Amino acid sequence: MTLILKTTGLFIATALAEIIGCFLPYLWLRKSGPMWVLIPAVMSLALFVWLLTLHPTASGRVYAAYGGVYVATALVWLRVVDGVKLSALDWAGAGIALLGMSIIVLGWHDKA
Repeated sequence: MTLILKTTGLFIATALAEIIGCFLPYLWLRKSGPMWVLIPAVMSLALFVWLLTLHPTASGRVYAAYGGVYVATALVWLRVVDGVKLSALDWAGAGIALLGMSIIVLGWHDKA
């Protein structure tokens, strides 16, 4: 259980770095934001890539499990940042994605 909690925390940080790294150029391109937002966007995406390297298993497993946490984090971003009310199906989908992540992470032990 500790592995899942640590992994989930690291994945949430990773997802936020990716979302911020993509959201800032979106602000510039679609919302007339200032060009300087591209600098923290690049830094955030570099952080995202580095965070993905911190997991102790093969990259394909990391990417597969990360997808579940990304889905849930993106929905929370949608609610908090974009102000969109989430439906019961949004929450159900996030729960299923997180369940899938948990199953993948439980299979990580002693596998490269």
